[in-house]
Amino acid sequence: MSQSAVPGRDTVYVFLGRTDGDRPAAARRLLRRAGGTLLGRAEAEIRVRRDAAGRPLVDAGDAVELPVSVSHTGGIVVVAARRGGGAGVDVERRRELPALALARRWYAPQEAAWLRGRPPGQRVEAFLLLWTAKEAVGKALGRCLRDGALRRPMPVPGGPGELLRPVPGAGGLRVGHPRLPA
Repeated sequence: MSQSAVPGRDTVYVFLGRTDGDRPAAARRLLRRAGGTLLGRAEAEIRVRRDAAGRPLVDAGDAVELPVSVSHTGGIVVVAARRGGGAGVDVERRRELPALALARRWYAPQEAAWLRGRPPGQRVEAFLLLWTAKEAVGKALGRCLRDGALRRPMPVPGGPGELLRPVPGAGGLRVGHPRLPA
């Protein structure tokens, strides 16, 4: 890859894969693809390892490390990476869960109120949108869901400019949500 084709530092790149069972192997393949793409090296040159806190890293054996984020559910594996620092990604399977009860326990009051205002048939999906945003932001900040991260306020979907909105107190980090039905 020529220098002019090197991906931007602020762009988060997402790599999606499917697997029939060996999620670690699928994740390693995606991590090597991400490292090869963003470091401009052949995938075979990319090493996959973990930092002292257990977060995944990729490198090509030189001084350049690329922090990455991995998530998986069912047969889906997702990797996010960017050249300018940490990135976060989370993926969850749609499933029945007590969305309002969980929101009362774990979400900031304004988020729980937003969820209560959703039509009943959309609450589980809306709950999962906020949950995955919280987990992805936590990964990008290097804290995952520790230290009260579930209570970290997230921009809720549905407002103006909803595709990329700043996360309060996260140093300029932005979060995006897919559009919800009206």
